[in-house]
Amino acid sequence: MAKKGCFWIDILDPTDEEMKALGKIFNIHPLTIEDIAMDEPREKCEVFKNYCFITFRAFDPNPSAITPLKPLGMHILVFKECVLTFHLRPMNHPQNVRKRIKLLKDYIHVTPDWICYGILDDITDSFAPLIYAVEFEVDSIDELVLILKESEQSDMLRRIGYCRKKMMGLLRLLVTKADVLKTMIKRGEAWMAVGTEKSNGDSDVAIYLGDVQDHLITMLQSLNHYEKISSRSHSNYLAQISIEMTQTNNEINDVLSKLTALGSIIIPMNLVTGLWGMNVQVPGQAQEDLWWFSLIFGSILSFCVFAIILMRCYRII
Repeated sequence: MAKKGCFWIDILDPTDEEMKALGKIFNIHPLTIEDIAMDEPREKCEVFKNYCFITFRAFDPNPSAITPLKPLGMHILVFKECVLTFHLRPMNHPQNVRKRIKLLKDYIHVTPDWICYGILDDITDSFAPLIYAVEFEVDSIDELVLILKESEQSDMLRRIGYCRKKMMGLLRLLVTKADVLKTMIKRGEAWMAVGTEKSNGDSDVAIYLGDVQDHLITMLQSLNHYEKISSRSHSNYLAQISIEMTQTNNEINDVLSKLTALGSIIIPMNLVTGLWGMNVQVPGQAQEDLWWFSLIFGSILSFCVFAIILMRCYRII
């Protein structure tokens, strides 16, 4: 394979014996073998004597997965004559790069550097649909949060929380990729062609890596912008709920104030009638006419009318 030129070996879930054999054949450093075996989660670019070791994280594309955006590590070893890729779980990025090579083999010179670029570019492009979905969801929430009726807002807080959780997951996966690409571009002389002069194809790969870095920076800027919009929508939603609760409390206080005013009128009347309901001498009870009764009833009625007018003047009721 080495005599024929550039080749690529994609290895899925290697065993310890396989890693030891590959380490002897390709002279891989023990620290690199340990990082691959332990599935090192930190994204990085390390330059060794005869190869460059790159760790890049993708995500589980299965929408029914228990943990959404579960990181999947892709470990890439770039040699002068070949590329080795390691991943512990199946992913479609190697297959996509192979299809791309078949389509472009008449127009490009396939080198280990270009294969590495293709893998990084395919992983980066896989985040674009998720970011578009986040953009649509954030715009929808921002428009609906202030116009939905109270009966239709039951799941709005859940939608905002789920959207922000997805954005934080994307930021966690993307935030270190731009630094890795920046390091790869700066150390291009060391990792592209160790001990040899750079060819035109390698310089083109450096330009391609810069394009991938631009895509990553654009995605990060978009996610930060959507996070600010989502935070504003969250604050607007909570403020609207607070306003609605204040309005409800004001309505309840208005009803209670009217009931209190009614009680202020009824209690003195009840006191008077209660006193005369005892076994006491009632004025005019020895007379046959209703003059005393009319006088007492008129007094109570006058007090009721006076109390109502007074409360209306002070706008109590």
